[in-house]
Amino acid sequence: MFVGVGASRVRDLFKKAKENAPCIVFVDEIDAVGRQRGTGIGGGNDEREQTLNQLLTEMDGFEGNTGIIVIAATNRADILDSALLRPGRFDRQVMVDVPDVRGRTEILKVHASNKKFDADVSLDVIAMRTPGFSGADLANLLNEAAILAGRRGKTAISPKEIDDSIDRIVAGMEGTVMTDGKSKSLVAYHEVGHAICGTLTPGHDAVQKVTLVPRGQARGLTWFIPADDPTLISKQQLFARIVGGLGGRAAEEVIFGEPEVTTGAAGDLQQITGLAKQMVVTFGMSEIGPWSLMDSAQSGDVIMRMMARNSMSERLAEDIDAAVKRISDSAYDIALSHIRNNREAMDKIVEVLLEKETMSGDEFRAILSEFVEIPAENRVPAAVPSPVAV
Repeated sequence: MFVGVGASRVRDLFKKAKENAPCIVFVDEIDAVGRQRGTGIGGGNDEREQTLNQLLTEMDGFEGNTGIIVIAATNRADILDSALLRPGRFDRQVMVDVPDVRGRTEILKVHASNKKFDADVSLDVIAMRTPGFSGADLANLLNEAAILAGRRGKTAISPKEIDDSIDRIVAGMEGTVMTDGKSKSLVAYHEVGHAICGTLTPGHDAVQKVTLVPRGQARGLTWFIPADDPTLISKQQLFARIVGGLGGRAAEEVIFGEPEVTTGAAGDLQQITGLAKQMVVTFGMSEIGPWSLMDSAQSGDVIMRMMARNSMSERLAEDIDAAVKRISDSAYDIALSHIRNNREAMDKIVEVLLEKETMSGDEFRAILSEFVEIPAENRVPAAVPSPVAV
């Protein structure tokens, strides 16, 4: 409505900062005004660009702004204007990534200081179970656990509340368990298929629990817990994840026959196809060779994607599709053989699961190891909880 309001506010901000120098100016979400200039279709007089120009002038004009330090935060450093990032303006970038397991333990200690826990709750175990969680996620997790404990009439948070809170944050709200016999047993075989294929494929993460309690869109869930923070993942581990992801569909096909396979594997197939494509295109883990086949047309920015000319040849695109298919097909063959070779173990585990509805990883591995030897690198010692340290 009023032209130049943003620029005028920037001038006022730096005027006030000079009066109060030495001081720190903090700009949150700087990409709101600091986006790359000249991306507006058709040019014109863009209000945001005027604001950015004023900010650039204030930060590094002819006047010396001594005693003023400007700090800004953004999740999209890739779309910031290059003039903002040159020395003299923002000349130092600090990447704040999600915390590792030690960082998560320390963050949990902060948020746990005003909450009561049972003696068998271990913050180290919670930190191990939450890879990829940010500080805000961990605060939310403990608050959710406190709410659940209150609802259940408990005076302290127990491991059950922590467990349910992690499930709720990762997978969504809990639904009601199915009572229908056929659907329930199909979901049970599907989930146990994931667990068996994952456990018997070297390099896969350990099963943490198998449950028939529906959450979000999923009718049942198999949870895997990584042994350590997965910053570097090997080809073997990626392939093992694809085999584990196809275990559900393989179980449906072997147990109920091909005409009876269901739509339940839709999410799994999406996930493993993305993973197989990444192996070929991004990580160079296929017979095409160690190339990065990322195309400009696959970049994150929408406008850049629209403007990009696809430089990939049709032959290379066909090779990529064939390589992705080969990875998926060989993983599916392994998944089918795991299911066929362990039918007896599968029936026993499904029987227990249908009765209990949720089975821990230790229980699952105990039954499975009666029938088949688990690969050495996938063996997990039974968990002994250590007391909470706050």
